[in-house]
Amino acid sequence: MMDPGLRVQFEARLREIELEHRDLDMAIARLTSDLLHDELSIKRMKRRKLLLKDQIASIKRQLDPDILA
Repeated sequence: MMDPGLRVQFEARLREIELEHRDLDMAIARLTSDLLHDELSIKRMKRRKLLLKDQIASIKRQLDPDILA
């Protein structure tokens, strides 16, 4: 069982990361629709977005671990 204070911290961090992930998704979509977009910037954003996705999955696993019966 996770400490309630720690759980609150994880949930707050999860919300922050999900928001950043969503913002990056919108920024990438906006940049790719521009004909003069910067490929390097888009690659960096996609890499950051993937990192955030991994962090989201990790935090969700910690908040709700699989319990073997």
